[in-house]
Amino acid sequence: MNIGSGMLLDRTIQPKVRDIEHLAVQMPQRCTMPNGVSLNVLDSGDNEVVRIDLLMEGGRWQQSQPLQALFTNRMLREGTLRYSAGEIAEKLDYYGAWLELSSASEYAYITLYSLNKYLPQTLEILESIVKEPVFPEKELGIIIENNIQQFMVNSSKVDFLAHRALMKAVYGEVHPCGRLVQKEDYGRINPAVLREFYDRHYHSRNCTIYVSGKVSDDCVRRIEDMFGKEVFGKDFRKPERREFIPVSSMDKRIFVEHADAMQSAVRMGMLSLERHHPDYLKTRVMVTLFGGYFGSRLMSNIREEKGYTYGISAGIVSCPGPEMLVINTETANEFVEPLIREVYHEIDCLQNDLVPEEELAMVKNYMLGEMCRSYESAFSLADAWMFVQVSGFGDAHFEDALNAVRDITPEDIRELAGKHLCKEKLKEVISGKKMS
Repeated sequence: MNIGSGMLLDRTIQPKVRDIEHLAVQMPQRCTMPNGVSLNVLDSGDNEVVRIDLLMEGGRWQQSQPLQALFTNRMLREGTLRYSAGEIAEKLDYYGAWLELSSASEYAYITLYSLNKYLPQTLEILESIVKEPVFPEKELGIIIENNIQQFMVNSSKVDFLAHRALMKAVYGEVHPCGRLVQKEDYGRINPAVLREFYDRHYHSRNCTIYVSGKVSDDCVRRIEDMFGKEVFGKDFRKPERREFIPVSSMDKRIFVEHADAMQSAVRMGMLSLERHHPDYLKTRVMVTLFGGYFGSRLMSNIREEKGYTYGISAGIVSCPGPEMLVINTETANEFVEPLIREVYHEIDCLQNDLVPEEELAMVKNYMLGEMCRSYESAFSLADAWMFVQVSGFGDAHFEDALNAVRDITPEDIRELAGKHLCKEKLKEVISGKKMS
């Protein structure tokens, strides 16, 4: 095939692989609006679409009872002083808009995707959702009943049961990560409980806004008019920073019986590093090599060579304070013991042997590629900067993460595995049929 001035493209020659030396991650334009709300603008993209994210500092860490933060956030779209739940859904659909609500450990998120031409109309709905929800009892009752039904369905699945048991074993019952939601917790949720949490955490002094996409001056002006001029909310105290100390179980192995299970779910986990530990970013590379991508040690051995499972992974579960290293798989009952032995074998290999340069190069290329993909669109940029804020990282985080991947050596991997992969601390949780 002719290219340009007659040059031929030789498809037998592999393109050169170039090292990434610098990550040019677009910085948000930041300002503080008159009412104190921080506005972060990421103007990037050609499509006439914007995404508006409101972050409210208040999640599971701040709630006074289980499910309070989750349902407060979930109920925002179920009716306001101006609109019923049906009207909100109908109007958003009519204008081609999309609303997402989510609640995490320390923050609640309200996200609106909107076409630019309908932004005046969709912003009006967003303002009502944020500033004047009514938490109607009828709609709350329906949603709670649906959630109970889903909880009961999940409770019949071995992976759900194993995950819950591992969280409790690693963090303990007092810690928010280890305090397991029970069916009766749903019955303790009512409009007054949600109103209390809303009044405490949903206000202008507790709010940060990110706007991304094709952001015009008119878009910024409208956001300032709606959310930046007058203070909104009732209780203007900042939420208290709460620290919870994990108290891990003394048990090495926990078995959760499920008599009808065709397979067993296996979860292995232990407390890992806090995000600001000096080893944190390089430890992520070691964990990726161990079990964080399709070509990982665990996949190559336990899936490809031994055939014990269709898939096995290792990763770090993010949360405030000490995070958790988790190894996750499902397997036939007869393969549970040999599978666990192979996990420990791979830990031994990482601790005692140097990783071949070729294998480490493959992991580096995978992680660097994932980084580049994560910062290539306006919306993914917004996700990245919100993660930086929530995690308490600084603006240099992306460059620090790049350097950690690029500079890590086989000797580093061996040293990190010796320090942070402790076989004795790994909890083994198995959910399935009891073997005779």
